Amino acid sequence: MDKRLLLPLIDEYTKMYEFKEVIPLSALKGEGVELLVTTLSDLLPEGPMYFPEDVLTDVPERFIVAEIVREKVFIFTKEEIPYSVAVVVDRFHEKKALISIAATINVERDSQKGIVIGKGGAMLKRIGTAAREDIEKLLGSKVFLELFVRVQKEWTKKPGALKEFGY
Repeated sequence: MDKRLLLPLIDEYTKMYEFKEVIPLSALKGEGVELLVTTLSDLLPEGPMYFPEDVLTDVPERFIVAEIVREKVFIFTKEEIPYSVAVVVDRFHEKKALISIAATINVERDSQKGIVIGKGGAMLKRIGTAAREDIEKLLGSKVFLELFVRVQKEWTKKPGALKEFGY
């Protein structure tokens, strides 16, 4: 919106309503967004601490690891793979200097399996490398990540499938 038209509009609304703050912004250009976040943060009351300060989440590390792998599948396969991917961590073994993880990427069709694996395994390697790097940052340790791809025909249509995959 043209700024010349915006200022009279803001003036009109502030006469009609009592606002704590009025922050013009452009999400497209990113103008005013930082001020909005800061202002909202200052206005929100601090809530109770539900977890100790050093606890980041209430979900297990296995779940987060599975979601990191799933995220990389979406990022690297883009629109080729619909959101019918579930990742299950099959093994999570911690040793002194290394965490060994095996996970299975479940898809619905053979064609999806081919896309996730890629030519000569290139896509699966790319997914695995990016996921491993993020998992190492999260866990603060070296990680050996093994990925497998399995076809579970029409799993999204089966009642209880999400629960079976740990969601």
